[in-house]
Amino acid sequence: MGRRRGVMSEQFKEELAKELGFYDTVQREGWGGIRTRDAGNMVRRAIEIAERSLSDKR
Repeated sequence: MGRRRGVMSEQFKEELAKELGFYDTVQREGWGGIRTRDAGNMVRRAIEIAERSLSDKR
């Protein structure tokens, strides 16, 4: 099974990790080193940003 290409850019993911406080873990261990909770919070924050962006365009 091939790897799926991510929807979020690497830069955006890094910005979210910095904002949420676990970027140091990403630097040390890579994305596989973050907790499931951190990954969920990152996705939740990305959705909030996308929703705000869509509502601002209306």
